[in-house]
Amino acid sequence: MIIDTHAHYDDESFNADRDEVISSLPAQNIAAAVTMGADLPGCRDSVKLSQKYPFIYCGVGLHPDHVGKLNDASAAELYELAKTSKCVCIGEIGLDYHWNIEPREVQISGFREQIHMAQELGLPFNVHSRNAAQDTFDVIKEEDHGRTGGIIHCFSGSREMAREYIKMGYYLGIGGAVTYKNSRTLKKVVEDTPLEYLVTETDCPYMTPEPLRGKRNTSANIRYVIDAIARLKEMDRDRAEEILFDNALKVYRLKI
Repeated sequence: MIIDTHAHYDDESFNADRDEVISSLPAQNIAAAVTMGADLPGCRDSVKLSQKYPFIYCGVGLHPDHVGKLNDASAAELYELAKTSKCVCIGEIGLDYHWNIEPREVQISGFREQIHMAQELGLPFNVHSRNAAQDTFDVIKEEDHGRTGGIIHCFSGSREMAREYIKMGYYLGIGGAVTYKNSRTLKKVVEDTPLEYLVTETDCPYMTPEPLRGKRNTSANIRYVIDAIARLKEMDRDRAEEILFDNALKVYRLKI
């Protein structure tokens, strides 16, 4: 069985066939998928999806592109959404220095505040980090240091940074990028990191793995990610799937 630890089924690219796509997942060996909010409307929609489908769970949080809207009212709403029965994390939250839509100091402040929210609620967090590897690491080390735990989504850092994260007990999210020919650093990270600290994700509808790159992604394609991880680890594919499944259960405190 497979768990997709990071998806976006609230995305408008699923508007025409959302129910068909989601309903098809159990038959494709997907035991659960966690759909992430990135802004308040997305968080509300993700909660609704989790309430509609028994195998869909959700995360709520403001992505760094939207964290400028974090204020007393929005934080209070996020807090209430996070207390719903199938919310398993605060996410996706973090830092994005690629687009710099929000000032860096605003991103960092909002990241810290949402980590504190995760701690208050006893939930792990799911972290977005783009072109901000050191600042992301520093904030997590300062504010949490393994206290709440969580996933570094779409991990793109070095092997050295990966080692520091797992020392603190965090998991690395591995998605479609591991199947790309030019993802040499990520492949080295996967080879170097104990399998017990990896989880699978799609970030669908984005990050579609080879051989389907260029098409809309869904949780069903996570099998290509598991295939790639098993090859890099030089281990039995089914055994890799079992361990990755157990890791997702642990980090999200799920019982399936």
